[in-house]
Formats: sequence, C-alpha cells, structure tokens
Amino acid sequence: TGNVYNGVLLKFSEPPEARAPNTRWRLYVFRKKKGSGDGNSNTDDDGDLIETLHVSRQSAYLFGRERKVADIPVDHPSLSKQHCVLQYRATPDASIGGRLRCRPYLMDLGSTNGTFINGVRIDDARYYELRKGDCITLGASSREYVLLTENSTETGTGVSS
Repeated sequence: TGNVYNGVLLKFSEPPEARAPNTRWRLYVFRKKKGSGDGNSNTDDDGDLIETLHVSRQSAYLFGRERKVADIPVDHPSLSKQHCVLQYRATPDASIGGRLRCRPYLMDLGSTNGTFINGVRIDDARYYELRKGDCITLGASSREYVLLTENSTETGTGVSS
C-alpha cells in the first residue's frame, strides 16, 4: 500500500514538513541550444524561453511522463514516468532564530537517466535544497528549468519581466 493518485501508485509521499511556500517561485523553462553546456557559452548562446511555470501554489510538483499524475508533464523519451519532485519543506532556520522557513528541494525518484542541479547528477531518494538561480535538467532532455522568484532581477539569466 502506498500513496495512490488517479489510480497510479506514486513513488513518493510528502513529508510531514511539506508546506506551500509564501514566496512566489517560478521555473523559467529554456531549450538549450546545441553546443551550450560546455562551460564556454556566451549570453548570445542562451536557449530560448519556452514557458514560465508558477510553482508556488502547492507544496509539491511531480515531473514525469505519466500524465495522470505529473504536475509538470515532460515528454522526452529519456525521462521516467515519475522522474523527480520539487518539494517545499518548512524547516527550522538558525539565521532567523530557529523559526520555520519554507524552502524548495528537489528529489530524484529513481529515474533511469538522472536529475541534475547545475550540471551535477543528484542521488535518488534524497532531498537537495535548491537556491534562486539553480538550473535543473532531466535525463537527456534539452530543457533547462531555472528557479527564480517572482521579482528576480538577476542579470545574465536571460529572463525579463
């Protein structure tokens, strides 16, 4: 027995500290251009913005090819039916006197071809804290998901308001 949604057994269950965030997070989805990712790309070689996903309305977002359960459907053949999950967790933060702070985390759900944060493959079944500006890539897909907040004004991201 496990967590079943729309008749599909989910590969994860939300933790007790799961919360919907107060911060308005966004995933800016880009298509990598060929030849980028070699570390030598100029801003001229940045990919094209495909869409902006508003990812602060619920406590978790499942990436995957299984349309019945995926909050963020992905179609690349190298990706798994339930590939990874973006999970918000409220955990104590010493910098604000131990009060709870809701932050985004990413967990690979045992995907075949991996989940990457800033080009580094993450282990499955383990939460990795995400920071503003992190770039998420999945398997061999050319899509890059850049995590920013609603009012981000960072330069060099290729994102404009």
